[in-house]
Amino acid sequence: MYHYNPETALEELTEDAHLPNPVHMRDMMLRAHMNADHSIEMNRLFVEYQRNFGEAQKLAKELLKGLSK
Repeated sequence: MYHYNPETALEELTEDAHLPNPVHMRDMMLRAHMNADHSIEMNRLFVEYQRNFGEAQKLAKELLKGLSK
């Protein structure tokens, strides 16, 4: 079970995160029919999501690498 094995968790994180990948999130946004105001707000949220997604992955990798030593 990966919850108790940092190496397996690191492998799974590298393969796929549990949050939607920003590329997939962008695709969902492009398929949605939004008015201009809603589109601008969603784009602002997306940029924040994208930044935080990358930071969360970076931190998780550092934690898991430290635990797997």
